[in-house]
This record gives sequence, C-alpha cells and structure tokens, in this order.
Amino acid sequence: MCRLCLFAHALPWRPQTSSETHAWGSALWTGQQERPVAAGKRGQSRRCPALEMDLPVLPAPAGPWGEAGRGCFLHPTLSFPPPLVQNDIDIYSLTVDSRVSSRFAHTVVTSRVVNKASTLQEVTFQMELPKKAFITNFSMIIDGVTYPGNIKEKAAAQEQYSAAVERGESAGLVKATGRKTEQFQVSVSVAPAAKITFKLVYEELLVRHLGAYELLLKVQPQQLVKHLQMDIYIFEPQGISFLETESTFMTNELAEALTTSQNKTKAHVRFKPMLSQQQKSPEQQQDTVLDGNFIVRYDVDRTVSGGSIQIENGYFVHYFAPEHLATIPKNVIFVIDKSGSMSGRKIQQTREALIKILGDLSPRDQFNLISFSGEATPWKPQLVAASAENVNEAKSYATAIQAQGGTNINDAILMAVQLLERANREELLPAGSVTLIILLTDGDPTVGETNPSKIQKNVQEAIDGQHSLFCLGFGFDVSYAFLEKLALDNGGLARRIYEDSDSALQLQDFYQEVANPLMTSVAFEYPSNTVEAVTQDAFRLFFKGSELVVAGKLRNQSPDVFSAKVRGQLHMENITFVTESRVAEQEEAFWSPRYIFHSFMERLWAYLTIQQLLEQTVSTLDAEKQALEARALNLSLSYSFVTPLTSMVITKPEGQEQSQVAEKPVENGGCGSRVLTHCVRLGGSSADPVFSKRRGWRGQGSLRVPAPLSPPHRPHPQPALPAPRTTPAVPAPIQPPSVILPLPGQSVDRLCVDLKHSQGSTNLLSDPGQGIEVTGHYETEKAHFSWIEVTVKKPQLQVRASPEHVVVTRNRRSSAYKWKKTLYSVMPGLKMTMDKAGLLLLSSPDRVTIGLLSWDGPGAGLRLLLRDTDRFSSHVSGTLGQFYQDVLWEPLAAADDSKRTLRVQGHDHSATRELKLDYQEGPPGMEISCWSVEL
Repeated sequence: MCRLCLFAHALPWRPQTSSETHAWGSALWTGQQERPVAAGKRGQSRRCPALEMDLPVLPAPAGPWGEAGRGCFLHPTLSFPPPLVQNDIDIYSLTVDSRVSSRFAHTVVTSRVVNKASTLQEVTFQMELPKKAFITNFSMIIDGVTYPGNIKEKAAAQEQYSAAVERGESAGLVKATGRKTEQFQVSVSVAPAAKITFKLVYEELLVRHLGAYELLLKVQPQQLVKHLQMDIYIFEPQGISFLETESTFMTNELAEALTTSQNKTKAHVRFKPMLSQQQKSPEQQQDTVLDGNFIVRYDVDRTVSGGSIQIENGYFVHYFAPEHLATIPKNVIFVIDKSGSMSGRKIQQTREALIKILGDLSPRDQFNLISFSGEATPWKPQLVAASAENVNEAKSYATAIQAQGGTNINDAILMAVQLLERANREELLPAGSVTLIILLTDGDPTVGETNPSKIQKNVQEAIDGQHSLFCLGFGFDVSYAFLEKLALDNGGLARRIYEDSDSALQLQDFYQEVANPLMTSVAFEYPSNTVEAVTQDAFRLFFKGSELVVAGKLRNQSPDVFSAKVRGQLHMENITFVTESRVAEQEEAFWSPRYIFHSFMERLWAYLTIQQLLEQTVSTLDAEKQALEARALNLSLSYSFVTPLTSMVITKPEGQEQSQVAEKPVENGGCGSRVLTHCVRLGGSSADPVFSKRRGWRGQGSLRVPAPLSPPHRPHPQPALPAPRTTPAVPAPIQPPSVILPLPGQSVDRLCVDLKHSQGSTNLLSDPGQGIEVTGHYETEKAHFSWIEVTVKKPQLQVRASPEHVVVTRNRRSSAYKWKKTLYSVMPGLKMTMDKAGLLLLSSPDRVTIGLLSWDGPGAGLRLLLRDTDRFSSHVSGTLGQFYQDVLWEPLAAADDSKRTLRVQGHDHSATRELKLDYQEGPPGMEISCWSVEL
C-alpha cells in the first residue's frame, strides 16, 4: 500500500551563518493546534533565529529533537493553528506506476511540486507502503539537481547519523504504523519559485491469501492535482482468473475516471480523475475527495499439476498451488488466555470468534479447548469429534469463559502437547490427519515458568517436530518476538491481532488460513546440475487458498526443457506433481516492456531469499545467525533494498540537514519503538510543523423508490386518504415501517410491512433465479433489525450488516467496514457501494438492487431497501419475497375506504391506509401514505 501526503509550511526565513544551527522537529497534526516555543527555563523568552521572532521559553524535552533544554521545538497548545499558506505549494503532478509481473510488484511514486510563495517553504513528502515491501530507491530533484538516497549497511549509516547529532542537528524520529503499512517521510526546504520532484520506488512479492493476491495503494494529496494518474499493469503468464477493485474514496463521479481492461494474461487498471472530479463539492472546490485506499485483487488460472515454472534472464520462479485436493482432517487444540488482562472487550471478542470458529469445524475434525490464567484447564480430558452435539457444548463452554488471574503460557502449551501425545499413543488420531495447536495470548508469562527462552526450549523439546504451533498475540502488551520464535521453532507462524472493533474477525480470518490443510511434507526437487542458489524448497504444510513459492538461478548449461517434481502427502496417500517448462518460450513471454521491469525475476529471487534468511535468524543460534545476517546484508546492498540490516541515507541541498536516515523496522523493536514503520531520522534546522487533516467524503445519493403507480386489474378507483382527524396536543411521532416494498408493475403506492410477530432468524427473500438470499433478525420490541445478511451466489459473497459495522465475506476472507465510510467495490458481475449517509447498495445490470441502511431517524436501526424489483424471478419466496408472487388486491370496502384486503399466494392480509415515515431518503425521513400490512 502506498500513501502519499505533501505538506507545506511557510517560513519567514533569513539567511543564517554557519554558527546559527537550531534544532527543529516534525510533529503530526492530531487535532491539537501547535505553536513554536524556544527551549530554556519556563517564564523566560528567547529569540529563535529560524523564525525571527521572540518565543515563550519552555523546558525542551530530551528525546528525538536533541538533548533537553536546547533549541526550538513544537509544544501543543489550544491557541492558533500553524500559519499554513494555502496554495503556496502546488502539487501539479502526482503519478503512481505499479507493474506486477508474475506476482512481483514494482511501484514508482512520483510527485512534482512548485513553491509559488515569495518565501522559503517546507515541504514534507509522506507515504505509506506495505510492511513486506522493500524500498529500493528515493530521490529528490530540486531545480534540475538530483539528491539521491544511498543505501548503506546500518552501522555505517548510524555513524553518519550520530555525527549529525554531535553537530547539534536534530535527531527526530518520525514513526507511524498501520496493520499492513509502514510510513516513509522526508522533508526539505524549497526556495521561492523552485520546483521539486520526489520519486520513491519499492518492491514486494504479492502473497496469495485465501485465494487472492492483493495490491494496495493509498493516495492523499491533500489538494487538487492538475495531473493525477495511477496505472497498475498486471502480467500473469498463467492467465488471470478474476480481477476486482475496491476503493474507500470512490464516488459515482470519480468512478467515471476509473478504467479497467483485461485479456487472458494482462490487465491494466487506470485511475485518472479531472480536477472537477476531485472536488469534494461545489461549495468546497479547493478540497479534494481523494482520501483512502485503492485495492486491486486478482487470482490466476491453475493447471491440473498445480504448478507453474516461469523463467526470465537466467532465473526461475516456481509457483505451486494445486486445486481440487481434499482437505486433510485435523486435530486442533485451542489454547485461550483468560488472564485478568484479557477482561472486557478482549475476552468478549475472543468468545465471539471462538464460537464462530467452532461452528466452522469439519465433522471429520477432532478438537479440544484449554483455557489458562495462573493454571491451565482443559475443556475435556481428551480430544473429541467435531459433531454437532460436541460443537454446541463447546460453544456453551466458550460463552462462559471469564478473564481473571495471571498468565501461565508454559503449562498451557505443554498440556496441549500432552493431550495430542496421549491421543497418538492410544491411536485415537485418524491416520493421515494433521495436528495443530493455536495459542491466543495478550501478555507475557507471569506465572510458572516466566523465562521466555526456557519456555521456548520446553515447548520445542515437547513438540519435537510432530505438531505445528500457531501463536496469536492480542494487542501490544505481549512480546511479539517471543511468540514469533515460539511459532517458527515449531512449524507454525505468529500473527498480531490488533485491538479494534474487528478483532473477532481478525481471529476468524487467521483460522480460515489454517482451516483446510491440503498437503503435508511438501518437497520441491530440481536436477542438481541445472539450478543453484535455490530458496526454501521444503514445507511442512500447504493450506487451501495459499501458495508455495520457490525461486533460484539456472546454471549456464541449463537444458531446453526445465523440469521439476513436487512430492507430498495427501490424507491417505503420497503424491508427486511433475511440471515442465520450455526455457526459450518462457524467456520470450517476458519481453513486453510495458508490463514488466528489467531483470524482475532476479530481483524477485533476491527479495524472497532475503525475507527467508531474516526469518531463519529468528530461530537460530548466534554463530549461525551471524552467517545468515551476513548473507542477507550482502544481498540487500547488492540489490539496493532497505531491509532491517540496511539504511538509506538521504542527501539534501547544502545548508540543510545532511543526515536523514531511513531504516526498515521490525515488529518488535527497531528505531526505539516496539512496533514501527520506516524510521526517518530528521537532522537539522529545516523541519517545520507538519499537519495532516483527514478529509470527508462526497455522498453517492440514496436509493429512490419508483413513484406509485396504479394497481393491476383495479376494479375500483384509487382509495382516498381517510378524512383528517383532530390533531392531539402532543402528536405521537410517525414511525417508519419495518420494510417499505416497491411492488413491480402497476403498483398500489408503496407497501409498508410491519413485522409484528417475527421470531428469531427469518428468511426475508430467497430467489434461486437471481442467486440471492436475504435473512435477518427483527426485534419487535425495538422495531428494527438487529442484523441483516445478504448472500449472493455469483460472485460468491456474503454481506452481514449489524448496527456496529458491515462484514463482507468473499472467498472465506472477511473484511469489516464502518457505516458511513465511503466504499466502492467492483467485482465480476456485482458492484457494492456505500456512501456517507450509511447506505450500502449491492447492484448489477440484471439483478435486483438490495440496499442496507444505517438509519439514524425515529426508530433508529438497520433498514432494508429494494429497487428494480421487476427483476425477481418466478421462484422468489420468503417473508417479503412472497409479495412478488401472485399478489391480488381485493375490491375496496364501501364502508371504509382506508381498508382493503391483499391476497398473497392464497392467503389474505388486511391492509390499512396509514401515514408512515419513509426512511429511504435518509434522516429525518419524509411522511408518506401507504398501505400497511402486519406480519
């Protein structure tokens, strides 16, 4: 993912002598306004030459901006905002060019700005990129002079950085992080009328996750840009099986600037909005609506062998992901931390996720639960089959888990191993099955064995390569390095679960990754006289929806046909896959310069080798670790990758800070923080207040129901509204109905349906012909839905809406979206959008449009909307679907024209003419007259 922001700040500047060096830092604007102050004793005043003004003096903190008591720095206050000069810094061009060649992405971000002010301006280039990506190049071109970033060994860069600190230049540490991203930031002073070009390049190997590759880009220019363009070129020799896009800033107007072209092996996605399309609204013509993610997801076609060998410029990559294999039964033990620190929201989300995960177990699986605090307690004395009865009992147990006590990780994992070992000795594990232990904890060990190294040793000796351990760290109070080593030592992996409203979804998403093992003991074999420098070629497990990747060099005398074997074990048998590739044909396939970049496969090999070497250092002894790090460092320097072993020294014009150093952080530690992004150490006097203001979204409008028409075969005139009655002194507010149904064809107004007798989950709509199903739970006392779920057959998609958020599940991958946050997703045959009013629409050219609304008006809650109902097939059914089958209005009663009978599939329903609140146009709603039916 790439996020780009440019910040500008005007500095009333005067030339400084060489002795006038004053320390400054960069601060993020977080809602508090900031003002510059000078360091010193409180109550004094000191002149700050950088600003040519007297400042109140406050004690300067020790830390990233230099030693305490020196220089000028930023201090939070609630007074005036920083003196930003609008439009003085003009971003006249911003381009993102991303080329994905055989899963390897090469992304170039280029921004061109000009200083239109009459004073020196501070410009900050800031962007986010994927945590797995390596920066390969950064440069600034100022008035035709290039200032490059040079990648050096971290120790050498540190010397340069430390020397700058000794000269009195600042050592500011800029850091920020997201779940998947790291932040890169650099600032520079720009003279009046000067132009500057920022260019940053990074590379990453896209990893297949639950059946899809994902490329994320995030652009936030903070202003309208005359030339703004994003191009994503994808080339996959195997063939592209599907491609979809998703955006959190796209509006219907902006969607016109998005084009996608695709053939069998190539795809091109372009986003090129005009200035008028970027405007937030006619009233806010200078504000941009561009603020959010742009995501491209795709997958590739696969042969029966499940493998694809691709060759370019003397290097090869072997992708392996066979389809249509049967899932291997698994024996899984969930080890759940219930210590006191898990209390509140954490344990509630853990229970919620565990209940869902238990429901996803296959009847062929066996399982058990261990909850632990100061002591470990098993749910059952042994593993049990995942029968409906056992699963329901386990759900009840999970519901009752309460958090209290300490954290005894050692005993809990060893108990899980003992349960598996005993079951194995007693021959209770199905032949050919897989054994997994999944640990969830939010803290470091505090009870029993608390030495992390001893715990790791105890667990590794107990497991002895027989089982796989997966470790989930909940939040940031747990040592991720400890969990990562624990997992990697035992054939698993570690994952951080972020504390947020979707933590339960994160747990479920991880389980889906390991829920379906397809092969074990997977080994890749190549002719020894054909290849060299091969990356990892043996894997303990292969899971559905993932992909195994091996890369290497071809020797000079490689054959015309390159062959490989992949051996592994299925549930009850061994299997061998054979893949062949013609070298000349493969080389020719990558000659299209528009879709690839030079020697990309060699760089892919180097990238994968470095990643695996760094991973191996986690679980090796010091001597071997040093050798692995040395190899990774040499490759990082040879291929200009910013890795945890290297740093990029960013040069600047003379007179400005000369010691800016960008480093690659690690999950635990690095640049002085537990969890960081790219660290940019700022040195010198030019850094100035930096602020970032999140922008809102332009709404996409709301669903409008067609105007009322006449009823079919109506024997009598349209009934008039009942005569007005005397209005009481305090009238009861008009409430919205449960659902408003627009009937197709010649309709009698809109039909207002009130669900008065609904109990539990209800099938609202089901139409096999349309491939859609809508279920929901209506709370009669609160008069709204507690949840609504829409299932689409093609493409396979499930949307579950609750008052808190919307959860979209596609290919077993779940994503949570908050209400009233713009969303625009285009899938094959379906479009999903959400606007600022909280209206989510699922639409396609030949399908009924379904809307889900987070309604804030009277009777607040979830609401269902329908449009294009004439597209329902003759097979539609359900509580609401029945009204689109054989509906007949009986003649009006002569005595009371406010009542009539509606016959639906042979059943009579009394309909009453009433005033209701139409929620379809958004709050506060509009009074309408409709025929009301109670169900």
